[in-house]
Amino acid sequence: MMHFADSLTFSGRKVVAAWAALPFPALSGSSLPDILSAQQQDVPWKLLSSWREQKVSCCFAQSVVLRGICQGKATSCQGQPRSPLHSCESPEQVLQQFFHTQFPGAFSTSHVLQQPCDTRPPFPQFFSPLLTRRGFLQDKAQGYSSGGVESIPVLAALQSSPGLRWLLSGLCRELRAPSLRRRSCFFTAGVEQDDFQEALEELKTLSQCYETGFGASEDEGDSD
Repeated sequence: MMHFADSLTFSGRKVVAAWAALPFPALSGSSLPDILSAQQQDVPWKLLSSWREQKVSCCFAQSVVLRGICQGKATSCQGQPRSPLHSCESPEQVLQQFFHTQFPGAFSTSHVLQQPCDTRPPFPQFFSPLLTRRGFLQDKAQGYSSGGVESIPVLAALQSSPGLRWLLSGLCRELRAPSLRRRSCFFTAGVEQDDFQEALEELKTLSQCYETGFGASEDEGDSD
């Protein structure tokens, strides 16, 4: 676990963002290379962390887990692979190739588990009627309610990316705001003024670890 944490939080970065595709958008019977090739340069997940969602074009490191999708038989044209993804020999290699293309130069690890995510009750039943009982997409709605979805394929990731600077800088600004009520909560709990200021400086330093040199002007107002 320590090695896993270190692989995502090097160079002073200690915060990662969580992303997930729940369910992973896959047509029944499609292979993983076919599914990812159809994404058209978009990463098939949504942000779970509490900062404004934006298109992430680069990252420092990420760890990705895919559940419930087998390699399957990829389609080809006249016996030739349709894309580099179709040339891969394992699901892990497919994911590695896909994310290498999406985030060149980033450190990525990929893991594939055959077992899907169990969604039988008491799991919340909020699924589209276009899902099969196994969580795959289809053209027409099922004749039963969404409560009939028993499992789904899932893609989840932890990612260290430059966008986290916005989250950390925003938190630093909020804590620096002249709000007597907010600060009094810290001091009532026994936090010393010097310790509070030191924590703010450490938070500011942490946010600067996510700078890339591109678009720095966007957050120029963060510095004091």
